Amino acid sequence: MTRPRAVHPFLLTLAHAACAALALSFALAWPAHAQGTAQSALPRPVLQTLQQAQIPPSGLSVLIAPLPDGPAPSSALPRHLSHHAQVSVNPASVMKLFTTYAGLSLLGPDHVWRNRVYTDGPVRDGVLQGNLVVRGSGDPKLVVERLQELLAQVRSAGVREVRGDIVLDRSVFDVRERSEPFDDEPLRPYTVGPDGLLLNFKAVVYKFTPDAASGQVQVRFEPPLAGFSAPTQLPLSQAPCSDWRRQLQADFSQPQQVRFAGRYPVSCGEREWPVAYPEPEAYAPRVMLALWQGAGGQLSGQVRYGAGRASAKLLLEAPSLPLSEIIKDINKFSNNVMAQQLFLTLSSELGAPGRFEASRLRLSQWWRKGFPGHDEPVLDNGSGLSRTERSTAQALTALLQAAHASPHARHFVDSLAIAGVDGTAARIKDRSPQSPVIGNAWLKTGSLRDVASVAGYVQGQSGQRYTLVAVLHHPNAHQARAALDQLLEWTVRDTASPPKAQQSDRINHGSLRSSR
Repeated sequence: MTRPRAVHPFLLTLAHAACAALALSFALAWPAHAQGTAQSALPRPVLQTLQQAQIPPSGLSVLIAPLPDGPAPSSALPRHLSHHAQVSVNPASVMKLFTTYAGLSLLGPDHVWRNRVYTDGPVRDGVLQGNLVVRGSGDPKLVVERLQELLAQVRSAGVREVRGDIVLDRSVFDVRERSEPFDDEPLRPYTVGPDGLLLNFKAVVYKFTPDAASGQVQVRFEPPLAGFSAPTQLPLSQAPCSDWRRQLQADFSQPQQVRFAGRYPVSCGEREWPVAYPEPEAYAPRVMLALWQGAGGQLSGQVRYGAGRASAKLLLEAPSLPLSEIIKDINKFSNNVMAQQLFLTLSSELGAPGRFEASRLRLSQWWRKGFPGHDEPVLDNGSGLSRTERSTAQALTALLQAAHASPHARHFVDSLAIAGVDGTAARIKDRSPQSPVIGNAWLKTGSLRDVASVAGYVQGQSGQRYTLVAVLHHPNAHQARAALDQLLEWTVRDTASPPKAQQSDRINHGSLRSSR
């Protein structure tokens, strides 16, 4: 689906290159320069929320800073807040900001992944006497519609029957499936691992459409998989819609024959349930076979993993969407496997198979060259779906300010979710329909079992622009998510003087901090 491009009031005009360069140099020096002037006391509502959730102030790291791309409006009371900004913490999916900005910087916004199809035998009268080789490029978004288009191109190129095998070549990456599923959630789509030939995110989407007249819910699934079956309808119930997935009593223990033993609440209306395929290694061959046969193609052999012969001839090339579009899905919707595909591409595009170790090394070199003097982030797979990834609020702020001053500013900001409008930041409107943050912040959110985070850009009511980074890192983090919204609102409301009571809060907060 094509999304309309939003025009952001705070984007740099690329024509002002000299101003951008000056802003960049200021941005990289900002944390050291401004530590002495930044407020360290948290706003009163934030402190109250932390206390209610039984989270000490040390469980929150924050850095809010004006963007140095112009003088502050005369009506502004600029927000400066630095609280545990030098503490290295796990910011969950906010780590995707490092991966996506490094991708823009090292690959460029127009970078594409080129999927290629080869034949290793002669083609006569539509019949390939040999194997058809589909070589993956690490394309982060080779979804079913694009795969169908690729196979249609194969038929248009003259191959309608394969008297051999369809060989899936994913050697562009050297990765292995995790031995243990992340957080013991093997069927959650966000845990799917990367692949050199990643098809449709290795997920099956079940679609439920209730028909009250018949008392049944129609069940469909996509993409098609060879040999796969699932119920086509289920009985409806009058139960509340809460926990509707559990009410279905799904059984995924037999990957090729899914069962639903329960009922579907009619009050839910139409719903979708994406599920990671239980046998990820079997997913791509089954999808490829089903789509090839569904398009009218014939196959005498099998669909298998492997590599084509050196003598194989290129039949066609199918480029991916450009990186500038890919990072919208990564950041707006926090797509973990797409982030890992991009992260691995940082090393695979140098010529060798992409490996996490090699990509970590390349990003480390990029960081040290571009961000001297700033604490280096600790990367694992580049998605934030990790217990070992780390960053300070200062390092994230340096990245945000540098990205805003770079030639790629428009693409980077376009990839962020607009508060209350789209992506993962749309939920702000559900929590607070009248929030002044709605439409005035461009954000990346993060969430793990004990982490809740947000980072991005905020437009103050005065016209002043800010970077904001806030990370809750505590077992009760999700009970204090309101604190992140409150920090966003505090930043937006930069034309109002803080109430006098807040001054006493600063003293109380200082004593609280020293008493821990």
